[in-house]
Amino acid sequence: MDNWKFFDITHREHVVCNPTSEEKLARMVKLLRLPDDAQVVDIACGKGEFLIRLAEVYRVRGIGVDLSPFFTAEAHKRLDARAPGASITFTEMDGSDFEPDEPHSLDLASCIGASWVFGGHARTLDALAGMVKPGGWVIAGEPYWLKEPSQDYLEAAEVAREDFGSHASNAQAGEQRGLDLVHTIVSSLDDWDRYEGLQWYAADEYARSHPDDPDLAEVVERVRGAKAAYLRWGRDTLGWAIYMFRARPAGQ
Repeated sequence: MDNWKFFDITHREHVVCNPTSEEKLARMVKLLRLPDDAQVVDIACGKGEFLIRLAEVYRVRGIGVDLSPFFTAEAHKRLDARAPGASITFTEMDGSDFEPDEPHSLDLASCIGASWVFGGHARTLDALAGMVKPGGWVIAGEPYWLKEPSQDYLEAAEVAREDFGSHASNAQAGEQRGLDLVHTIVSSLDDWDRYEGLQWYAADEYARSHPDDPDLAEVVERVRGAKAAYLRWGRDTLGWAIYMFRARPAGQ
């Protein structure tokens, strides 16, 4: 089935499409203290919640980029309902194709939970760092291993050991690229349980209301497998954090 349809089904109950609570997202938005007319981009923006919250708190000019036509359409609806006059646009495109009008010109560039767009956490930081001006924000959301993953979990989750590093290595990757880590937003087990559990709930609701969908069996099977892997291994093995970096001034 179409992957974007699958993610639309399983994330229908989510406001934030990653293991971060709304309270923690609000805290991060407050800490950014963006200037008027700040230029921002959010790569793989999902339903646009981060950008919309920025527009509700600050006067920003921004672009949200996502490959999902479902999420892009939802982002437009939410923006029209909550910040209709904001200078925010949402575009359906591959985030790796995005380039600002000029390098090092943005006040903030983010990619929260989609480092696969650029080929991993380090390359994501390289890409985002090339977009922001000195003192600008680079915001990256990335999983990390809480402990050494079992081979059974890697196979069940269809991930490789080298796909993720540690919490410390995620932070160090930014420091090695001229970025200063100034804060982290670390997810709790409750944040993870909400993120995963809402997917189970949404899939169940969809199955009850769309029994004739030819893709339903695949949706149910994929969610069942992900649920089993999370409960048996993932909950104790994989962590998540949003890393708030600032680009150092030239010469530092």
